[in-house]
Amino acid sequence: MDSLERIVSFVNSILWDYVLIIGLVGIGILLSIVLGFPQVKRFGKAAKKVFGGVFNKEESKEGSMSSFQALATSIAAQIGTGNVAGVATAIAMGGPGAVFWMWVSAFFGMATIFVEATLAQKYREKDVDGQLVGGPAYYIKNGLKSKGLASFFAIALIVALGFIGNMVQSNSIADAISRAFNIPNIAVGMAIAIIAGLIFIGGMSRIARFAEMVVPVMAGVYILGTILVAILFRGNIIPTIRAIFVGAFNPQAVLGGALGIGIKQAVRYGVARGLFSNEAGMGSTPNSHAVADVDHPAEQGLSAMIAVFIDTILVCTVTALVILTTGADKLGLTGVAVTQEGFKIAFGPIGQKFLAICLTFFAFTTVVGWYYFGENNVRFLFRGKLAIRVYQIIVLIFLVLGSYQKVDLVWNVADMFNGIMVIPNLIALLLLYKESNNMLRDYDSQVARGEKLHYTYEYEKLK
Repeated sequence: MDSLERIVSFVNSILWDYVLIIGLVGIGILLSIVLGFPQVKRFGKAAKKVFGGVFNKEESKEGSMSSFQALATSIAAQIGTGNVAGVATAIAMGGPGAVFWMWVSAFFGMATIFVEATLAQKYREKDVDGQLVGGPAYYIKNGLKSKGLASFFAIALIVALGFIGNMVQSNSIADAISRAFNIPNIAVGMAIAIIAGLIFIGGMSRIARFAEMVVPVMAGVYILGTILVAILFRGNIIPTIRAIFVGAFNPQAVLGGALGIGIKQAVRYGVARGLFSNEAGMGSTPNSHAVADVDHPAEQGLSAMIAVFIDTILVCTVTALVILTTGADKLGLTGVAVTQEGFKIAFGPIGQKFLAICLTFFAFTTVVGWYYFGENNVRFLFRGKLAIRVYQIIVLIFLVLGSYQKVDLVWNVADMFNGIMVIPNLIALLLLYKESNNMLRDYDSQVARGEKLHYTYEYEKLK
């Protein structure tokens, strides 16, 4: 077991400390330049479309999701324990300056996810049941003409998210509920499995309705709670913002004998946690963006950018403010306990219960989102409903097992598979990004001419 832990730790150090940070940030910068920084120029239009979808529910065709449902499913997976524990870990390891570098990763990640979403739309297919399916496995197979690499990606995603990742999410829920309400972990795990199973068996439509209903409320309640903390500790907001920017570049570390070690730590943990939280470039969320019922792929690309903004610029930032304004980062705690202590300082014991409830919804929506991404890739590998039923049963078993296990090693294994699945996705983005640029130009030309949006190539035959 010790040997396995050392191997996994070594692989993760190579993947997450060097290869993926350089690869993900590098491709984000490249795509931002090529696309003309859509995260700046097109942010207003994208935000208007997304937030309009909250109040104006769109009807989707059978076998697909509405644009907002696809976005909500994406956000359901993105907003999870990483927004609570990941932010705390980034600050603990990299200081307040790590928050700035999380913003940087999100800024460039918005361009990356635009390309992922548009490629997923272009290369999606219909399965034998008439249901739309798509994502990296499909644009690797159809765009790069590599079924082997696509299958490798699909297997890595199923293991990393559908099985091991959901096991860890179940563990996070059980721990939070058990600590706050003194309920046995196994009872929580069984409840999670029952509720999740009822959602899973409803297929795409039930998952879409669940995400559409829960995600806006979940994010809104949590943000409201953090705003109340900010009001209580408003005198610390300006010093906190100053600490974030000073820590990001840490002039004392540069000018002193540390030779920039402070900056290195802030960049490393800020970027890594930011990327892990918003999942831009990881190849997970394109599985939901692929099935959105939109008139043009670029529309969903613009919507996808807002998901990264909500996850990192909004939710991760307000979590950081809770931690830093209350001073919870100075108490020697780690992980979720840091954020939980911040709410406790602000609201007393009820603050702990508030965060436990929020964390439960964060982790559970991630379970649903990750399950769906895995199912999409099971459909890629196997035909027929039997494989889906087997996949559902295995996921439910892992949810129960995860609720009462100590899963540090399992989480590290999940990290490793996450990292492995990113590599073929990055290869595809690097080789196919020009197609997304062409789609964006096609979209712009139609808007300029006042035409009804449509896409004239592979996308059109799926209408």
